[in-house]
Amino acid sequence: MATTPAPASVPPKPTWDPPSVPQYQLPWLRPTIRIRLTLLYGGMFLIAGILLLSIIYLLAAQAINTGNEPLFEIVSGPDTKVSSPDCPQIAGEQQISEFNAAISECTDHRRREALDELLSRSLLALLGLSVIAFAFGYAMAGRVLSPLGRITRTARQVAGSDLSRRIELDGPDDELKELADTFDEMLGRLQRAFTAQQRFVANASHELRTPLAINRTLLEVSLSDPGAPAELQQLGKTLLATNERSEQLVEGLLLLARSENQVVERKPVDLAEVAARAIEQVRGEAQAKGVEIRGERAPAVVQGNGVLLERIALNLVQNAVRYNAAEGGWVEVTTRLLPGEAVLTVSNTGPVVPAYEVDNLFEPFRRLRTERTGSDKGVGLGLSIARSVARAHGGRITATPREGGGLDMLVSLPV
Repeated sequence: MATTPAPASVPPKPTWDPPSVPQYQLPWLRPTIRIRLTLLYGGMFLIAGILLLSIIYLLAAQAINTGNEPLFEIVSGPDTKVSSPDCPQIAGEQQISEFNAAISECTDHRRREALDELLSRSLLALLGLSVIAFAFGYAMAGRVLSPLGRITRTARQVAGSDLSRRIELDGPDDELKELADTFDEMLGRLQRAFTAQQRFVANASHELRTPLAINRTLLEVSLSDPGAPAELQQLGKTLLATNERSEQLVEGLLLLARSENQVVERKPVDLAEVAARAIEQVRGEAQAKGVEIRGERAPAVVQGNGVLLERIALNLVQNAVRYNAAEGGWVEVTTRLLPGEAVLTVSNTGPVVPAYEVDNLFEPFRRLRTERTGSDKGVGLGLSIARSVARAHGGRITATPREGGGLDMLVSLPV
């Protein structure tokens, strides 16, 4: 027996729910800074207009009000006479035409006086209201824009490598709060990036220095064997020099990475003392090359890191000695204190440096007419490190070619 199929179930009638309108979907209802300033200055203009109209109305009412004293007075007597204290031309017996002309002239005169007085008082009222409106607008604009000052102060604190600072601006969801929230988010990403960089520098410092130190120790032990063949001794010295060069390269890269940040802990440092220590470290190499080191060093105290500032002086003096003239060369190191800044100058004789190649000298691994390392004079990071350290102290370093060869290196640091 066939079975009757069950009737299909009727689907439920769809119900329509109106979508919920998110907050501030209508742009003119959102309390943005534009809307707030518009309402503020529009309201101020409206209030000032109402006050100005009220003052003008009162002045006009006062100007046309004659009070209890009549403008004209009829004097009784045998003959009717008209007199006026404000219109002396109306006096005594006059013809009708003369009387009407005198009345018209007197009325016009009083109208002009009333209008002139109304104009002068209106100008005074406008001047007073303008002063009040400008003062009130200045105060209210400062109150509305005060979050910008908070953002600026936080940005200045962050410029000192304090990446933990946040604005955390409270208030309506306007453009300023969006800017502050975006700035906070950017600071969080920067802090994570700098933390990762510091962690990488620390790990790289350990991972790179340890094998190089082990290699140096093994080579020194091998070279200390008096029975080693001459070929082995020469190979060991070559490898030891290469290892020493690699150590200098690693130290330079790590110092360059660390010096890119601002210096937080600062102490008084005398550039004259820093330059003297750098000269003592390079004096032996200068004597071997026949380079004279001279110059007067006046006290110039700055706030900074003594180790990093000594690195600037050492790198500049080393470069000045190594890249010098073959005979009769000299290096002049001076320090002086100028208004608002301390200056370290290192000048030297040497090869002619084209002006268009000066900027390339501050790039890592760049030398005059060579782009990569390949010389025994250094690893090509000296000037890059010096510029990074100067920037970390809020200063600058410039190089100027000298006539006849050599460079004038000038380091300016704020005091």
